Amino acid sequence: MELHMWSWVAYALLLLNFSFSIIVIFMERRDAAATWAWLMVLFFIPILGFILYLIFGQNLSRRHLFDWEDKVKIGIESAIQNQMHDIKNQLFHFRNPHTEENEDLVYMLLRNNDAVLTEDNHVDIFIDGKDKFNSLLHDIKQAKRHIHLQYYIFRVDHLGSEIVRLLTEKAKQGVEVRVLYDEMGSRGVHKKHFKELIEAGGIVEVFFPSKIPFINLRLNYRNHRKLVIIDGEIGYVGGFNIGDEYLGLNPKFGYWRDTHLRIEGTAVHSIQTRFILDWNQASQRHDFHYSDTYFPHNPSHNDVSMQIVTSGPDSEWEQIKNGYIKMISSARESVYIQTPYFIPDASLLDALRIAALSGVDVRIMIPNKPDHPFVYWATYSYIGELIKAGARTYIYDAGFIHAKTIVVDKKLSSVGTANIDVRSFRLNFEVNAFIYHHETGQKLAKIFEKDMELCFELTPELYKNRTTFIKFKESISRLLSPIL
Repeated sequence: MELHMWSWVAYALLLLNFSFSIIVIFMERRDAAATWAWLMVLFFIPILGFILYLIFGQNLSRRHLFDWEDKVKIGIESAIQNQMHDIKNQLFHFRNPHTEENEDLVYMLLRNNDAVLTEDNHVDIFIDGKDKFNSLLHDIKQAKRHIHLQYYIFRVDHLGSEIVRLLTEKAKQGVEVRVLYDEMGSRGVHKKHFKELIEAGGIVEVFFPSKIPFINLRLNYRNHRKLVIIDGEIGYVGGFNIGDEYLGLNPKFGYWRDTHLRIEGTAVHSIQTRFILDWNQASQRHDFHYSDTYFPHNPSHNDVSMQIVTSGPDSEWEQIKNGYIKMISSARESVYIQTPYFIPDASLLDALRIAALSGVDVRIMIPNKPDHPFVYWATYSYIGELIKAGARTYIYDAGFIHAKTIVVDKKLSSVGTANIDVRSFRLNFEVNAFIYHHETGQKLAKIFEKDMELCFELTPELYKNRTTFIKFKESISRLLSPIL
């Protein structure tokens, strides 16, 4: 009798697991590799596998998380339509000839991401945490109207406490201060850590907070963006989070090598728009709307052209990844990539392989210190394929490289928060600046070449002679890579 009962339980579990599998295959339109990976999880871990799927595998692509009603007021919608019309009909007057060379990329990012082209910007590049945060602290001190700050990781350590203290001072002076952080990235941080700032008039919000203590069904979808907007005139975007480790003070990683941009010009309006959308999604009050104060119009004679491109799991298109592929496909001489994680999908891997096989100088720089073992060994697996195609790989050996940059032909570049992996392209909310400026491209290329002096090259011989255990770790990690 007892055996018969357990047989029915087993049948019920199999039926449930079959139903869950149907949901994965037919209800969620996703990449085939990811589908097979989840089916393996469901097959080998019945029931528990579906719980994991609920937490880590939800598809947000058809959900409207952000309210774009203000884009008409801001002028974004009309600017997008006008630029698309003029570019398509060859009526657009590009200030920079190099931007015109990439008008197909500009048009694509306009069409699938509403990424307005701005051509009057100035850019400062930071590759050291101390320099970046010294600049940020100086700009915060000079703020007169508002400070909007958004980070994936916000640690309330020495650096974080100093920033909160300074923000509190500015709030007491009457400056409007808003802080937005991601709950998953900033684990252990709570609004109570911002008590003095809130009491001084600052406002703090959390992206995708837990609705049930210790349980967050959306923890797999992380707002990985790092944005600061000061007075609508200065914007920051890049790889540095807030914490002492980004100053190189964590013994585990040592020196932290990252890339961050400080931007002045009309592109700051695009960064501001992104912040408003993220803020209103996180805030229950949705009290942040268009005002001329947030979008000042200051004539500029600067000449850096760029588009601020965002992507996330709510998007139909993988905008940043598509931008990368378009950039790589346009390469005639070189492609330089710096990324802490390298897990490309088939389309991006093919683009890089084709470039390398075509004689383009493809160079990829990754860290020598893994912070996520499975991701690290999956990275080695994909790197091995490109080495066979003629690409060169450099292992940064002077600390941890966290930069997310790509430079094509030393003139077209992208810097931001997106890694080259499935998580950044499909699961995280990301933001990158696509820059059409010869001088900026040259600067980023020289930075890459300088970093090469602190690397060792993973030659075909070294890769071929790796141990059997490493090969095993690569195989297992690669199998799981679609859902890492």
